[in-house]
Amino acid sequence: MQEEAALGDEILAKVLSDRYSVDIAEAELVPMGTETINRRVALTDGRRVFVKQYRTSADLEQAQTAWNMSEFCRTARVPVPRVWRSRDGEVLTTSEGVAWVVTDEAPGRVATEPLTVPRAQHIGLMLGRMHRALASYPPPARVRQTRWRTADVETAVTAAQTALERATAQHDSRLDQLRVELAQRRDDLQTHVTRLRDGLPDHLVAQAAHADFTRTNLLAQEDVITAILDFQGETCLLAWELGRAAFDPRTVANSPSWMLCALRMIEAYRMENPGLPLPDVRASARIALLYMLFSVYGATTAEYGLPTEAEVDLQRYWAERQATIRRLLHSLDDLETALSAIGQGR
Repeated sequence: MQEEAALGDEILAKVLSDRYSVDIAEAELVPMGTETINRRVALTDGRRVFVKQYRTSADLEQAQTAWNMSEFCRTARVPVPRVWRSRDGEVLTTSEGVAWVVTDEAPGRVATEPLTVPRAQHIGLMLGRMHRALASYPPPARVRQTRWRTADVETAVTAAQTALERATAQHDSRLDQLRVELAQRRDDLQTHVTRLRDGLPDHLVAQAAHADFTRTNLLAQEDVITAILDFQGETCLLAWELGRAAFDPRTVANSPSWMLCALRMIEAYRMENPGLPLPDVRASARIALLYMLFSVYGATTAEYGLPTEAEVDLQRYWAERQATIRRLLHSLDDLETALSAIGQGR
C-alpha cells in the first residue's frame, strides 16, 4: 500500500496536468480510505480539489457505478461534491495503470461528537431526499448483504467465539473485557434474534441507495450537512439504511438525547420521502439492532494494521456498538410505538 501511495505521489502532477489541465501548488495525503488513497490538493489557480487514487485491488466497475449514482443525486439537490471530468469526459480516468477521480473539495468536517437534534433532522432530510431521487434509478447489480435477516444464528455465535480466540492469540489488552462482551453477544444472539426477526415485515423496500450512509461519510458545518461522500452504489433495503443512520452508535451510546435524535431524524426523512411504507419505518430500529448483533467488526483490531489513532477509534466503535445494543434491546417497544405514531402523522 505504501508503494501505491508513493507511485501516486510521483504521477499525481502529471495526471492533473495531462487529464485536467491544472497544476499542483501543494498536496496533502489524507489518512483514510480502504479502496482509495486520498489527497487534498491546492492548485496554482487557487482552487482546491480532493483526489482519489484507486488501489490496484479496487473494483473499478463498481466504483464507476457509485460515481454515476453520486452525480445523479447531485442533480437532485443532494449535497454531493461535484466530480471533475477529464479532457476525455471521463469521471474515472486511468493513467499508467492507476485509476483516479477528482472532485471539488467539500466544506465541513466529519463530526466526532454525538448528533444534536438539529443535525439529526438535517441528516434525515438529506437521506430522504436521496432515497426519493434514487427511487427512479436503475437498481445496481451489487446487492448489500442481509446476514442480519437470513444468516443462521449459530454461524454468528461461532463468529463471536472466533473473535475471542483471535483476541487471545493477539494478546489483546482488552481480553478480559472482550471475554465478557462476546459471551453477552452469544447470549443475545441465541435469546433475541428469532423474536426480532419474527417482528419484521415480510416485504421490505429495496432500491438503489448509498449503502454506507454513516457519520464518517458525512461532512457538516455546525448542524448542516454540507457533503455526502463515498457512495457504495448498491441495491439495499431502505429501512436498513435509515435505521443505521438514525441509531448511530456514537450518539446512542453517549447522548441522553439519542432517542429524540433518532425520532426527529426519521420524522424529517418522511417529510422528504413519505412513500416509504409505515412497516418499513417502524422496522428501522429493529433492523439496526439485528445488524449490530450480527457484526463483530472492531472486536479485534490487530489484523487490520491500522495506525494507532485509527485502531483506538475502531476499539471505541466496538464499545459504542455494545452500549447501543443494550439500549436498543431495553427501549425497542417504546421506540416502535413512537415510530408507528410518526408514520401515522402524529
